[in-house]
Amino acid sequence: MDFEFIREQTPLYIEAAKLTLHMAVIGVLLAIVVGLVCSMIKYFRIPVLRQIVECYIELSRNTPLLIQLFFLYFGLPKIGIVLSSEQCAITGLTFLGGSYMAEAFRSGLDNVPPIQVESALSLGMSKSQVFTNIILPQAVSNSIPAFCANAIFLIKETSVFSAVALADLMFVTKDLIGIYYKTDEALFMLVIAYLIILLPISLICSFVERRVRYAEYGD
Repeated sequence: MDFEFIREQTPLYIEAAKLTLHMAVIGVLLAIVVGLVCSMIKYFRIPVLRQIVECYIELSRNTPLLIQLFFLYFGLPKIGIVLSSEQCAITGLTFLGGSYMAEAFRSGLDNVPPIQVESALSLGMSKSQVFTNIILPQAVSNSIPAFCANAIFLIKETSVFSAVALADLMFVTKDLIGIYYKTDEALFMLVIAYLIILLPISLICSFVERRVRYAEYGD
């Protein structure tokens, strides 16, 4: 293991990690927004929009992110729509993540006991009050573990961004391997970089899940 090479190339990995994390944060946040909107459309069974959302979820969940990125980066220019590497990465991650977030939140909505809704309505609360004060808080609480798991999954999916010429961690790794043939060192730095990004997020998610669980059961 050439530790001098690792020391020299560390600044490249730091910049690549910043870019990867920046793209991931934007993509995950947008995916949560898309997921919430789609799940509510399905929950309230809005005609036409519900069918569109179901088709979107099936398409997104059953095609790889790499294929989606190729379509955005190489396919759309054929019809005059040109996106930058960053725009393709964020759009692809949002498109994929939105479907997973939608199913996670829909599961949270479905897990709210119907008796609570019926009891709130019998007490004179309006449907909007029931949704805001009874359904939504519990649905969010129920969905936290799935949201966290999906967020970590999406961050790991950023490893394919190099396919659209984005200088992320994987791009830098493949570049260094191709130039210097330092496979072990480059892959070692790649693993460490992803570990530095994902481990704190995983620990924060575990803490949030425990807090939500304690609040739910009053422990």
